[in-house]
This record gives sequence, C-alpha cells and structure tokens, in this order.
Amino acid sequence: MRVFHIELDSFTELAALPETLPTRGFLWLGYGRREFEVGEAAAQQALARWGCGNIVDLHVADLINNQLPSHFDYTSWYDMLVFRRLAAAPGSHDLFVDDEHGTLASAQRALRAIDTSPVGFAVFDRVLITVHPTDCQVREFFAQKLDRLTEGRDKRDPRSGARLPASPADLMLRMVNHMVDSYLELRRLLTRQLATLQRVLLDQNSEFNDWPLLLESRDALHRLEDTCEDQRAAIQEWIDALDEWPADGDPQVTRERELLRVRSRDVLEHVERVLTHVRRLESSAESAVQMHFSALGHRTNSIMRTLTVLTAIFLPLNLITGIFGMNFDVMPLVKNPAGFWEAIALILLLACGLGLLFRRKRYLGTKR
Repeated sequence: MRVFHIELDSFTELAALPETLPTRGFLWLGYGRREFEVGEAAAQQALARWGCGNIVDLHVADLINNQLPSHFDYTSWYDMLVFRRLAAAPGSHDLFVDDEHGTLASAQRALRAIDTSPVGFAVFDRVLITVHPTDCQVREFFAQKLDRLTEGRDKRDPRSGARLPASPADLMLRMVNHMVDSYLELRRLLTRQLATLQRVLLDQNSEFNDWPLLLESRDALHRLEDTCEDQRAAIQEWIDALDEWPADGDPQVTRERELLRVRSRDVLEHVERVLTHVRRLESSAESAVQMHFSALGHRTNSIMRTLTVLTAIFLPLNLITGIFGMNFDVMPLVKNPAGFWEAIALILLLACGLGLLFRRKRYLGTKR
C-alpha cells in the first residue's frame, strides 16, 4: 500500500495512514488487490475515522474481484468505478519483436497476450482508493509522474503547464485515460499480427488447416470488443452521475466540475476510438476469412476451366481415333501407306487449332 497527500502545489508520500484528514488537498490510497484484501479492515477504520463513511461489503467484493467487468456504481458518500485495462502482458512484446514472418500461431498468441485485469476506484470527496492488479504499473507511473510535476515549477500558476489533480475524481479520470491510451501500444502489435493472419489465409501456395486457431483468434477479438463496450458503458454512467451532482454556488467548484465533465467526455471519446479500432480489426479478420473462401472458389474455377478446355480439345481427337479404329475393310486412308501419318497430322492440326482458339478466348492461362 502507498499513501499520497496531494495538494494544488505539492505531492507527498506518507509512511502510513494519517490519524486525520489533511486540512488541504486530498489523499490517494493505492493498493494491490491482495494488499487491499488483507488490509481492508484498516482502510475501513481510517475512512470511518476521517468521517468519509465505509465502503459497503458488495463494493469491497467488487474491488477484489479479478473477473468483474467494467461498471460504475454510487452511494450517497462515494462513487465506485471498476475499469478493465487494455495492456500487453509482461514480456509479450518480446514474443513477437523478432517475428518478421509471423505465423497464425503468433497472431493467436498476440491476442492471448492482452491483459484486461480490472482496476477499482472508490472516489470520496477527499479520498481516492485505487485497487490494482499485482503487476499493474499504473500506480507506479502516476506516483512518479505526479512527483515530477512538483519539481522546479509553481503549480499554482495555470500557465506553468500540467497541474496536479485538483480532486480525487480528477486523478481517477487521469488514470482511466492513461489505461485507455495504453491500448495504443497494443495497436501496432495487433495490426501486425492480424496482417499475418490475412497473409496466411490468402497464401495460395500453402494449404490452410489451422481453423481452431483462427476461431480462437476471432473469439479473442469478440471478447476484446465486449470489454471495450463495458468500458464505454461505465464511463457513460459516470458522466450521467456527474451531471446529477447537486449544484453549488461557488464559482471555483462549478469550474472544477466543468473541467471534470470535459475530462470525462475526453475519456469517453478515447474509449470510442479504441472500440472503433477493435471493430475494424474484427472486420478485417472476417474479411480475410471471406476472401480466403473466395480465393479457394476462384482457384477451383480456374482448375475446372483448364480441365474442361483439355477435355474439349481431346474430345474430337478421341472421335478421330475411334473412327479409324472401326473394323471395316474399306475406309479412307486405311490402305494408303501414308494414311497413318496423314491421320496424325490431322489430329495435331486439330489439337493446335483448338488450343489456339481457346487461348484466344482466354480459356487457358492463369492471367485473366
């Protein structure tokens, strides 16, 4: 567990949970999932001591659940958001960095390497509790980032660039936006591996037999789309709840809420972009399968056309040989010493003529 005290112009890490809330700013309590499960009682006692109210049992179960989809819920004293991240599993980039000529198996492993573990947020007025997966780098990233923001610049000057979060909700939205934008690191990997899938499907020189892998890859894309839709629904519910917050006459509070609405809409727009890209990948995979069957049909038609033309060429030749194979004593060219060669010449002439005719009509050859 890490505890941070965030003010408008300072960012400090505390050694333990304080006895009382600071007079200024807010607290950020960052837990690993197992750490929160073990230390949940201490966190509840601290919340009660600070006058924030306790997290209800059902929400505690949601925060420690590793399989829960993205969703939003609220109470009269805090809001809770569970948001599934989209990130590459540790070491997954090393699996494909040297794979210049990937296979369908590598594409399927790339889809398996996507980590969608949930991150939980309990947003109080002056306290933010985050529950992360064990290997999640979001907490460490923001701890370092916010610490850098306090170095050598006056954060009270709005012209000084990026500012520290003004509220727990502001910090939560920044973290969610970072998790959404981390999908950009996966986009190149997924696009590359789906291109490998298309190349394998459309390769006419090899026989494709890895249908179970293909079906599993398509199922992985479907699951990824479902995850993105859950993310969008959760953020939309948060925006709806934000609009229902009671009005406050303080201009500063009104301005902060408007900034929260702007940041929330920005997060929603990023989620929409990710969902659009996932659907584009899914459509590309479906199109590759359809093009694969179309290519197979075209190849079969070409083979059948060639066999049909060859049959049409040899049919009159068989007719000629059949006629000269009849058991008659009086037949043209039968008694002629040069009759055999004349029949062979007729056969060759007829075969060459039909071949030229079919080639001129483009019934032969691979180029159309």
